[in-house]
Amino acid sequence: MSESIYKIIELVGSSPVSWEQAAQNAVQSAGLSIRDLRIAEVIKLDMKLEGDQGLCYRTRLQLSFKLLAD
Repeated sequence: MSESIYKIIELVGSSPVSWEQAAQNAVQSAGLSIRDLRIAEVIKLDMKLEGDQGLCYRTRLQLSFKLLAD
């Protein structure tokens, strides 16, 4: 039986559009340098008020990925 090890990291994504887009931006950016992404769990949602420029939606999430054996 094969055993697997997973690492969990915390990320914050941002978007001027929505919390969903902010989460997607974080996962897509992580996917550029991390392989075998598994689960993204939303931890916190907030908005940064940017004066006359409007809102910036921010999504904090935990992302797990499988560690590869040598």
